[in-house]
Amino acid sequence: MKKLLTLILVLLTALSLAACSTKPDGASEAPAAPQVDQTAEPVEPAEPTATVEVAEPAESVELIVFAAASMTETLTEIAEIYKEVAPNVTIVYNFDSSGKLLTQISEGADCDLFISASPKQMNAMDGSLVGDTDKNPNGLDLILTETRINLLENKVTLAVPDGNPKGIESFDQLAELLKSGGVLLAMGNSDVPVGQYTQKIFAYYELDEAALAGAGYITYGNNVKEVTSQVSEASADCGVIYATDAFSAGLTVVDQATPEMCGQVIYPAAVLKTGNVEAAKAFLSFLQTKEAIAIFESVGFSPAF
Repeated sequence: MKKLLTLILVLLTALSLAACSTKPDGASEAPAAPQVDQTAEPVEPAEPTATVEVAEPAESVELIVFAAASMTETLTEIAEIYKEVAPNVTIVYNFDSSGKLLTQISEGADCDLFISASPKQMNAMDGSLVGDTDKNPNGLDLILTETRINLLENKVTLAVPDGNPKGIESFDQLAELLKSGGVLLAMGNSDVPVGQYTQKIFAYYELDEAALAGAGYITYGNNVKEVTSQVSEASADCGVIYATDAFSAGLTVVDQATPEMCGQVIYPAAVLKTGNVEAAKAFLSFLQTKEAIAIFESVGFSPAF
């Protein structure tokens, strides 16, 4: 009996161990780890969307330029091509004799850029010349001296009306005709650069302007354009004007003054202290470009810088 019980216990223990090692019906395998495709291209993370900044249109600028009357045609043409360079800039010109422009500026007229037909008027507002009463008699300090340049050179010429009724051929002949009273000469006033150059020619030939004017042999113009008009209309037998004005008016030039007769005809330019300085500097720089110089040269100017 005892042996039988022992055998039964051994059998029960063996069955119990087998049951523990057998997987129950319906039990599922653990899910396999996902497979990674090693040949696929890596996906870059999306970039953040950039914010597009729209440029503000340039602020409108009015640029006031005072320039010698002899520059009317060329500067007007240059203003048109400058619109392509600086479309926000509107150029307002004031053309007159350099003497009148100097007076207007010294009396407080708004001006950003000044271009004179002679160094004399520019000197009169150049602060670096304060103390030199011959060049700057009123001690004005109106320009930015570091911006001053000699921009252009012109020529003083003797021009005649269509057909040249008096047959005038040279300054030498003009001097003799004036002495004999056989001609009427048109010239600029004494405060006009072209008139001042004419006075130097008188001094070269030892002519007495006051006596000639008193005798009725001289007629005057307030600027070179007025002198040019008198010749074009044949209200004078001849006139002393710039080469550029003779070209623009289609007049015949019979002689050209030498530097010994009247010196060089230099056009200085400078930016005003109280004006729109940056816009004026930019335009002055443009006047020195090939595009602008080509226009100046087309009528007889030459660069002086």
